[in-house]
Amino acid sequence: MATASLTRPGRPRPPRLWTYSELRAEWPETNQPIEFWNGELVMAPSPSPGHQDVIFHFARAFHDFVTRHGLGKVFLTPLDVVLSERRVVQQDLVFIARENLGIVRDCIRGVPDLTLEVVSELSWRRDRIEKKALYEQYGVKEYWLVDPDNRSIEVFALVKGAYRLHSKAAAGQTARSKLLAGFTLAWPQTAS
Repeated sequence: MATASLTRPGRPRPPRLWTYSELRAEWPETNQPIEFWNGELVMAPSPSPGHQDVIFHFARAFHDFVTRHGLGKVFLTPLDVVLSERRVVQQDLVFIARENLGIVRDCIRGVPDLTLEVVSELSWRRDRIEKKALYEQYGVKEYWLVDPDNRSIEVFALVKGAYRLHSKAAAGQTARSKLLAGFTLAWPQTAS
């Protein structure tokens, strides 16, 4: 015989607000994309094969350029970037300049110099509006937005505390970095 538990109707309980330290202490390590927005856990499905194909192309180009010139390190998701105890994000790609490598520990504890997000239908608002504003607020020097549907690349550079469009490229064109002098990148021929 099945039993049912009755609860009183009322207001739903607010979600638990976490700190990064609490999460590390209470949860096992995971590859599930998890971010914190003001302490609230935000989970997303894993990236699609097409998304990963695009990020692989960009990651290889960034890594090769940064390594060849001894500029710092490039990292890929899943990797926690702790901006504060209640603001933790996982970008598709982050670059940490050589002089800032001290923020690389058990995770990245501080502000990356450059971050890149590959936009999807599900992440469009989050990447284009919410994360852009967050990275601007925390002082990420350069933000790359890659849109596979439109086959476009937008590069935003932080100028006097606000993002300005530095470079934009469509399929067949080349985007350029302001932060990484001499670094340019075209849309991949093989990406979906």
